[in-house]
Amino acid sequence: MNTTNTSFDDWDDAPALAAAPGACPAPGGDSLAPVKAADKRIVNGRGDINQLAPFKYPWAWEFFLTANRNHWTPTEINMAQDVQDYRHKLTPAEQHMFENVLAYLTTSDILAMRNIGLAVMEKMTAPELQIYQARQVYEESLHTWTYQHCIETLNLDQEDIYNRYRVVPAIHGKIALANRRLEKVLCSGLDLTNRETLHEFALSYLFFAGIFEGCWFYNGFSPIFALQRRGLMKGTAEQFQYIMRDEVLHCAFGLRVIRELLHEENLTLDPGTVAALWQETEAAENAYAHYVLRDPILGYSADLHMEQFRFVANRRARQLGFPEPFPGAKAALPWLDEQANLRKEKNFFETRITEYQTGGSLVWE
Repeated sequence: MNTTNTSFDDWDDAPALAAAPGACPAPGGDSLAPVKAADKRIVNGRGDINQLAPFKYPWAWEFFLTANRNHWTPTEINMAQDVQDYRHKLTPAEQHMFENVLAYLTTSDILAMRNIGLAVMEKMTAPELQIYQARQVYEESLHTWTYQHCIETLNLDQEDIYNRYRVVPAIHGKIALANRRLEKVLCSGLDLTNRETLHEFALSYLFFAGIFEGCWFYNGFSPIFALQRRGLMKGTAEQFQYIMRDEVLHCAFGLRVIRELLHEENLTLDPGTVAALWQETEAAENAYAHYVLRDPILGYSADLHMEQFRFVANRRARQLGFPEPFPGAKAALPWLDEQANLRKEKNFFETRITEYQTGGSLVWE
């Protein structure tokens, strides 16, 4: 299998396409006018939603092709040692952290799947955008399967783990904030020709791609990687590496869509609203981090987690062309990018060599 090494910024730096909306008149009789790429738009397009090419957004098709080269399933990873690690090597603080990270992620990826399928994908009016998002919906369900696979393999109490997002305030706070920020655009038939509604949609998508996936997910795997660096829970961490690779593409795609949407629609997001969004997401993350890591584990703490969150948040803001929300934040986890990168060869169960596409290599800057 051929492999490539594509970074987040490779997608980010691809040249933007100029918007050129145009009418596509339907003549009488049994025929229609040919589709023109210029008739396509991210939203409110006038092209034929059922006709893939000619592309107006060829980069979206490239995202789809890359995602399909990244295919994997959780059952390919050996977790036998994880069972021994969890039962006999993790401290109570590490078990607390591990369980609550799983509890948050299990709910988050289901929320992400629903948001893409219901709030975003059906609003897109260019099929090359929709087809990648269809793959994204699948990947979010794959991630949910992965967490369930970990929970089942470790014989954790499913009722307990799956209910923590409801009964643990610090976990519930992040999910409740996400629901509040996303649910306004979940309904079908929004009139995105209305500027106020369009602004709400763009802000919601910014939260989803830039913060929910770009900060909360990316930073959210770090405590598990901290265990992996010490030789613990390596099977779980490897699966999280594959999830992160997918999420890198999700975030990159979303940020690209947002930038082009704002350009096409000549839309400017309210700076005060965006600043408030960063502040409330930091507050929710801070409560979560100090609960999950109420007792620091070797090599990782809530303070390190939060500093890395602020650093990543600044990066997302720059990629969107916005001011940094947390000036001066430093990369508190200099090992994270290296830890998240995948090598092309993985020996599963010491029985076969499988070469994996590394389309989401995390070379950030």
